Amino acid sequence: MSLYVQKFGGTSVGDVERIGHVADRVKATRDAGHDVVVVVSAMSGETNRLIDLAHQVSPRPNTRELDTLMATGEQVTIALLAMALEQRGCAARSYTGGQVAVRTDSAFGKARIEDIDRHRMDSDLQAGRVVVVAGFQGVDGDGNITTLGRGGSDTSAVALAAALKAHECQIYTDVDGIYTTDPRVVPRARRLDCITFEEMLELSSLGAKVLQIRAVEFAGKYNVPLRVLSTWGEGPGTLITYEESEMEQALISGIAFNRDEAQITVAGVPDQPGVAYRILGPVSDANINVDMIVQNVAEDGGADFTFTVHRSDYERTLELVREAGTELGAEKVEGDDTIVKISMVGVGMRSHARIASRMFNALAAEGINIEMISTSEIKISVVVAEKYLELGVRALHTEFGLDAPAEGMGESESLEPV
Repeated sequence: MSLYVQKFGGTSVGDVERIGHVADRVKATRDAGHDVVVVVSAMSGETNRLIDLAHQVSPRPNTRELDTLMATGEQVTIALLAMALEQRGCAARSYTGGQVAVRTDSAFGKARIEDIDRHRMDSDLQAGRVVVVAGFQGVDGDGNITTLGRGGSDTSAVALAAALKAHECQIYTDVDGIYTTDPRVVPRARRLDCITFEEMLELSSLGAKVLQIRAVEFAGKYNVPLRVLSTWGEGPGTLITYEESEMEQALISGIAFNRDEAQITVAGVPDQPGVAYRILGPVSDANINVDMIVQNVAEDGGADFTFTVHRSDYERTLELVREAGTELGAEKVEGDDTIVKISMVGVGMRSHARIASRMFNALAAEGINIEMISTSEIKISVVVAEKYLELGVRALHTEFGLDAPAEGMGESESLEPV
């Protein structure tokens, strides 16, 4: 008998009918002789509704009270799912995060898990019950209800799987696994049977939204096998685990992209120590994250400094940098919010040369100019004009042999955030 932790997101439990479908899935796993702990989110849209109610009462709700309010969404779902399981003859018991208990720090709205008491869950599992736990929430040392931040139910599931030493943590979503890229952009994208934690972390940070990045980090840290499956269909899904020797043959595992990029260039600043800080210091002080950075030195002793930020921070960043540019005597400060970032990820990059040159050649063949480049051991990212995003992703997908065979292909499902 194996223990599985199964997590179902908001769309999977969006109404009573869907909760019944989830109950059937959970019961099938239990009937197969396995122990099951289920983690569920609030019904789709419920958390937003609760936040809206809070802001109708107060423009800046007290964070402790806001967590208390938001945690009620999952409490509805766990009770309904436990009832549905009992109705199907499957013994079940529901728990809030505090009842389990999932112990967290006191950072309301973005709490981090510190410890999990598995006593109650062990007792129920030994009694043959399915344990249904509210995701996204816990309780701090003072007994206050806390929430883990958006997408926190994934992290809840992985943390429970680690604490219980589960055979596998299964994340059920609207898609049947992790694809080589978004099938909406490349219809011939393939589902991956397996991918490493390292690759999944890179893909998640670069724009792939199937899994919450904190959950992948947690799973990698505690070596929890993680599998992404479809709530609505059958199939093996995609297993996320540590690198295996046979995986060395894959040069590229996936291509991610991010449309929410903007680029700012400060031209003609002095090439001397402290200039980078004087440009980026005010940006950092404004709590704006900087992504890619490139500095070019000219023959006249000046330098050009270019970096990217999230598109929503573009106008504010441009304002701050123009002030810094004036103080530094920059020749000009200009920006562009019509760029995108395309990234290739694969552990095979470690042992294969010429990956970058092949990437650049494939883009050049399509007439796509590269504006910025960033690399790591298993990732190459480029910034290009927004109008070339789909063309660039398709060209690279074909160049590195990621296209699914044309014969017998059906329509791919679209990737939706968990």
